[in-house]
Order: sequence, then structure tokens, then C-alpha cells
Amino acid sequence: MRIALAQSNSILCDFNRNQENILNFVQRAKEKNAELVVFPEANLFGYHPFDLLEREVLVEQQLKTLKNLVKLLPKDIFVLIGGFDKNPDKKGRPYFNSAFLCQKNKIIKTFNKELLPTGDVFDEARFIDKGSVANNFFKIKNKTFFLTICEDIWAWEDSKKESIYKENPLKRIKGKKTDFVINMSASPFFEGKLKLREYYVKKTAQHFKAPMMYVNMVGAQDELIYDGQSFVVDAKGVTQFRCRSFEEDLNVFDLETLKDWNSDNSAGRESATEQLRKALVLGIKDFMSKSGLGKVHLGLSGGIDSALVACLAVDALGSNNVRLFALPTEFNHPESFELAKRLAKNLKVEMQTISIQESYKQIKSVLDKEFKVEKFQLMHENLQSRLRGLFLMAYSNLNQSMLLTTGNKSEYATGYATLYGDMCGGLAPIGDLTKKQVNDLSRHYNLEYELIPARIIDRPPSAELRPNQKDQDSLPEYDLLDKSVRNIVEDRKKARTPTDKWLLPQLMRTEFKRWQAPPILKISEHSFGRGRRYPLAHRAKEI
Repeated sequence: MRIALAQSNSILCDFNRNQENILNFVQRAKEKNAELVVFPEANLFGYHPFDLLEREVLVEQQLKTLKNLVKLLPKDIFVLIGGFDKNPDKKGRPYFNSAFLCQKNKIIKTFNKELLPTGDVFDEARFIDKGSVANNFFKIKNKTFFLTICEDIWAWEDSKKESIYKENPLKRIKGKKTDFVINMSASPFFEGKLKLREYYVKKTAQHFKAPMMYVNMVGAQDELIYDGQSFVVDAKGVTQFRCRSFEEDLNVFDLETLKDWNSDNSAGRESATEQLRKALVLGIKDFMSKSGLGKVHLGLSGGIDSALVACLAVDALGSNNVRLFALPTEFNHPESFELAKRLAKNLKVEMQTISIQESYKQIKSVLDKEFKVEKFQLMHENLQSRLRGLFLMAYSNLNQSMLLTTGNKSEYATGYATLYGDMCGGLAPIGDLTKKQVNDLSRHYNLEYELIPARIIDRPPSAELRPNQKDQDSLPEYDLLDKSVRNIVEDRKKARTPTDKWLLPQLMRTEFKRWQAPPILKISEHSFGRGRRYPLAHRAKEI
């Protein structure tokens, strides 16, 4: 018996397009003699819907599409499709997170997810009721399959920490012979996530003494990035093959031998930095395409952050869909402009130079007079940044182009960013990267040739908003700051080092800025954005 992993990219609530994509995968799988095709979690609806589930009509549209879809399936093939089903119990929450076992002209059985994630970015229990995995057995050709949906396999105790769940529902299932275990997932990427998946899949396969497949969604939805990397393990939990990362993929294997019939396409391991690059490129690409937008622009300062964002944008959208701007004042070093020009030329992207010096001088003069300001200070620095935001947003309005912001996580953590200035934009591609990650990824772009001028990477970073300014005039050394960001923000540990103790109050005071930041592509386990729910008005102190 041959089974297909259909690692697909769904568009939230574009039911016709998702149906077409499903049918395309099924047809390709049938041509490879597959008898069962397994899709990721919620692939017909898209994931995660969050409060779109307030709109009951959307679930109804999805179910209507499902009824139409089964009529279009080819004969003699079973298909597992993910979506949301209505809960007939009016006392419960309105929906189940479901998988539908389908054959031509019929839905054979519906399976419901039991464990509902509520941590970090997820809050499934807001609209979704618990199912029971005990009901999730089915048979095809005298083979017994057991189906789980994403979180259902994540209740095993980890070697580093206890499970957040009081009970593991899989432990209740004993004694029933199982030939194969399936997990349909929409598991977002962060560094180290693949190892966690491998651990929980291995534990599950060993528990059932059966081989297992893990089918993960690919694509990006808002700030979440789904990396795919679906895989199959044997009964001992040893990986047999893996699908590609950060792109759609179809792999067909033999149930008896676990042999991958696309062995030439089976993915190998990639470096962590390359995975990071692919994640951010996919994040930009899907954010744009799924929002119906085609072009982006950004300010290119001659610094490393904007240089990296420019490279990622060109990777995601192509040179013709990216525009760069230099917006200098008297404080911008001539070298910065020359470096920016060189990078733009290397990327084959048009760069337009607009001096904001006269605008800055005129507005500064008015402000100094009206507010009786005698000395150069922070107001004047931020005025330059906000003027740049003004020009760049004007270009957005004029050309239906989305502005990308260029701030990194270490800057956002300290509040070293200007509201309505360099924080203007529709997406923050590197807002979850520490400065070290920015440097590593920039050097990664230069592995084959010098795409980013080396001087951009090597010279001391500066906002260039006052004479001879350096970031380290206002911030700790980035090596120390990055470690503290990891410790305080990502690992949520107690402040211990001097830099930790400097950062923590800065972090607490500047939450209002991050609330107003654009969506930040998530590549760490605990990032700024939807999963962070800190209040703004408080007097919390850690002594």
C-alpha cells in the first residue's frame, strides 16, 4: 500500500483555491499509485484562523466546499483533509478542529482533535471543543490506522520539563494493534522546533509500536511561518525520510517498507542560518501574496539591518518588486550613501535618493521657536526618523507598495526605535532577530560572493541622527545585549547580569512601542507580537 504526504500551503478562507490545490495534490499522488493521501491540519480552511471563527458563515462555506470537493475526487483513493466542523452540542464551544476521511462522493469518518493549545500565539479553546482521540481509529485494506491532530501527540514528558497537560490521552489507548499512526499538523517554525517534533513523534511511534507519519503545513500566515519538513519514522522512531523545508512537497512511500518513492527529492539537513533565511523569505513572500500585495520598499541607510531586509525582500519578491530609498540629512556619513548604492547595484534594485535636509531644517526651526528649544536633543533625532517615515509612507499611498521596517529584536527590546519613524511599515521581517543573528545571516548572504559590501557588516552600527553617533553610546555592547534579550525575553529568566538588570526596566517601560509595531515574523519560541501579552500601565518591578 502506498501513502502520500501532501505538504501543502493553504490560503486562509480562500476555499476555492484550497480545493483546487488539494485536487492537484491528490491527482499527482494517484499518478504515483498512492491509495491514501494525507494533508496537514486545517488545510481546507487555512490555519490559524483565530477570531475569523467568530464568523460562522466561514465555517459553513468551508463545509460546503468539502461536500463539493468529495464529488471531484478521483476513484479508488482515500484522502484525509483538515478543517473545522460544527459541534452539535450547543452547550460546548461551537467547533471541532477536525480531519475528514474522504473518498469519492462521501465523507467516511470525521476525527476531532483532543488537546487544544492555549500557550504563546495559540488559543484554540476560545472557539474549539475537545474531541476524543480514542475514537480515531480507521481501517483501509485490512490495515489499522490511528489518527492524531497536531497537539494530540505533545503530552509526553520532555526530558527538560514536564508536560503542560495533566493527562496524556494516548496513554489511555492500549492493547489495540495499530499498523500505522498519522499526525496532521500545522506547527509553526522556530529554531529548534524540528527536534521537538522528532521527540514527540518518536515517543508516539514507540508507544504504539508502529511506524508513523508527521504531515506538517508549509507557508506563512501573518507573523507565523510553517516550515513543512514532514517526515516518516519506523516503529522505533527512526526517521526514514523527510520532505523539503519551506516549500510545498509531495512524497509517496510504501507502507510495508517505508521506502520513499521520491528518494531523489527527499530533503537533507540544512544549516540553522539557511533555515532562518528560508523562513524569513517565505514569511515576506506569503504575507504579500496572501494580502494581495505585490511590491515593497524600504529605506536603505548603509547599515546592516536595512541591508539584510533588502536582500530578504529581493529573495522573496524579485528585484523588480523592490524599491530602495536613501533619505539623508547632514548627519549621514558619505560612506553610508556609497555603501547603500553599492548594495542596490548588487541587488539590481533601483535606489532613489531624496534629501530630507531642507524639510528637517524648516520643521526644526518652527519647533525650536514654538517650543523654545535651545539645545539639540532627542526631539531633533526623532524628527529625522519621522520625516523618513513620512516620505516612505507617502510612497506607499502613491504606489500601493508596502513599507518594510528594518528594526531588530535587540533594538525593539530596549525601545531603541522611533514610533511613527523607523517603526512605520506593514511588516517587520527581522524584528525577531538579535543583532548576532542579523550579522550571521548577512555573512551567510556573502558565502559565495560579496553581495552585501563587507564594510556594511564590519563597521560600528549607528542611527546617524546626531554627529558621530554610535549605537553603543545608548546601548550595551550588542554581544552582551543579545544574551540578555535571550535570557529575559525568550527564556523569561530572572535578571542576573548587569546587562540583564539594565534591560529589564527598559523592556517594561517600552511595551507601548511594541504594541504599535508592525507584525513581526516569528522565528523564536517566544517573540514580540501576538504571543506576548504584557500590559502597558503597571508598576511591576523585580527586585
